[in-house]
Formats: sequence, C-alpha cells, structure tokens
Amino acid sequence: MNKETLFDCISGSLYGLAIGDALGALTEGMNPDSISNKYGIITGFQSQDQVGTDDTEFTLFYIELLQKYGLNISSETIAKHWIEDIYHPSETYKGAGFSEVLTLRNLKCGLLPPESGQHVHSWSDGLAMCAAVFGCAYPGQAEKAADLASVFGRVSHHGEGIFGGRAVAAAVSGALSGDDWNAIYKSVLNSIPGDSWTYHSIQKSIKIGETSDDLQSAIKSLYDEIVCDYYYWSDLAPEAVGLSFGLMSASKGDFYKSVLGAVNLGRDADTVAAIAGAIIGAKIGYKKIPDDLKNRVDSVPGRCIRSMAGKKIIEAVESIFDIVVKGKEDQIV
Repeated sequence: MNKETLFDCISGSLYGLAIGDALGALTEGMNPDSISNKYGIITGFQSQDQVGTDDTEFTLFYIELLQKYGLNISSETIAKHWIEDIYHPSETYKGAGFSEVLTLRNLKCGLLPPESGQHVHSWSDGLAMCAAVFGCAYPGQAEKAADLASVFGRVSHHGEGIFGGRAVAAAVSGALSGDDWNAIYKSVLNSIPGDSWTYHSIQKSIKIGETSDDLQSAIKSLYDEIVCDYYYWSDLAPEAVGLSFGLMSASKGDFYKSVLGAVNLGRDADTVAAIAGAIIGAKIGYKKIPDDLKNRVDSVPGRCIRSMAGKKIIEAVESIFDIVVKGKEDQIV
C-alpha cells in the first residue's frame, strides 16, 4: 500500500465515523416507526446544526493520547488522562454516556483498570463507538488492532463492551488493507470469543443482511431480531455492533445506504452509523464518500470532552497517519 492510498483510507474511516455520528445523533433513542412518523425516510442532514457527539470526541481524544505516548501506551496512562482531561467536579458530564460517567466515578474513587471499567454499564458501546482509531493504527494487523482496543477498553469497559470494541478495530484494520468483506467478517469473528453475545449478534446480523431483499426489509428484520427493545437504554455493544454489520451486509458495503440505514433504524443510531461509516470509509477511502456528507463535518464541539472543542478531524487523520508511517516505514512506500 502506498502512502497516498493509506492516507485516503484513514481519512475515509475517521470522516466516515464523524458523518455517521452527526447524522445518527438526530434519531438516537428512536425506533423505525417513530422516525418514519416524524421525518419520513431520512436521506441526509436535516438541519444546519447537526454535529457529532462523544463518539467523535473520544476518537480524537484517543488519537491525541496515541500521538503523545505511542502504540505501547498503558491502560493506567489512559486512565490518568481521563481524570486530568475529562473529569470536571462541577459538571454532570453532559454529552457522555453511562459507561463514561461510571468510569469517572470509579477512577475518582481510586479504582484503576481493569476495575475502573467493571460497572453496571460495562457492556455499553462506548468503546466500539471510537474503536476505529485502533484499526487505523494497525492497518492489516487485525489482532494487534483488537489488542490495542482492549488496552483502552479496560479503562472503561468489561466483557461484551470490550468485545464490541475489538470487533470494530479488527474490521477497520482489515478494511484498510483491502480485504474483501468475507475476510473482514472472518477476522472480526476471530477477534472475539465464539461464545460471546457480541459474536452471535454479529454473525446473525450479517446473515440477516445477506438474505434480506432490500435495505428496508433488512432494517425491519434487524430491529425485530437483534434489538433488545425491552431494555430502556439503547447503548448495548452487542446490539449496536451487530446492527452495524447487518446494515453493511444488507447494503453490500454501500456507504450512503449503510449510514442512512442506521439513521432510519434508530436505537443508538449515532454509534451504529459511526461504526458503519468508519468501516466502509476505511475500505472505500475519503474520495469516494459523497461530498454532500463529508462537507458537513470538520471539527468537534467539545460537549463531552471540553479539551476537544474545535479540534479538526483532518488533524487527527494526519496524527494517526504519522504514527502508522513511523512504525511501518519498511512496508509503506
């Protein structure tokens, strides 16, 4: 792989994540019927003020940590920066999910990784939402990408929450190296325990996508068979990650259809769309993402991590690209 292609594909992954995050924030927590009743079929941005959420902010935050400490960063160092850069005693962590809030509580109580990630929302998709960065750090090395996800994941998650992050990291890693979809799915399933909820959710979702007549029928089947709508919160990692793979499978890897499919499905729509956008973006590259979508994302507001306010996505792309190139000069020409 040459440097120009690698840069384009890393750009595609991070911009794809940001696009999905911003688009999906509109319908987070909704279901297909409520979305249809309110918006009809969503085909793009609905307002000028749609921006990304903690999905994009944590992605950029983790890239900054990798830039500062390198790929051998420890979970303890990551935890230290959660306290220094995220925790604010006078705030209620507006914009953060339950896993982030409970992780910060544990850290402030003196618990260190992995105990800091062992709480009642440890299975959330808070790691999976930003795990694309780990795949970008190790293109074509799915196992290393998944292991890096675990290093970060131990701070804030446990069990299924970490498995979801490992799956996304492995998928992005394979997509960046040009693997076909069957090879990507295989490396994803190889990266997580075969008896896990996440494994079975991904496997079942891919099959639903492959056997659905069209995207709309896939959305219905995925909602009926994968979504845990009996549970009030929608940030379950096995559900969100499974849904993203099902939508990618149903759309045959079409960026626009996969991301907008997530938006029209609902549940944790920003994360499902961000995951799909990051994986397909890594595979097709920035240049092939529709201009009307990528022109809408540029920087992040810093609503969850104040230190990220105004940070540019292109700067994050350049940072992770530099990390990869420095570590693989003998393979990238």
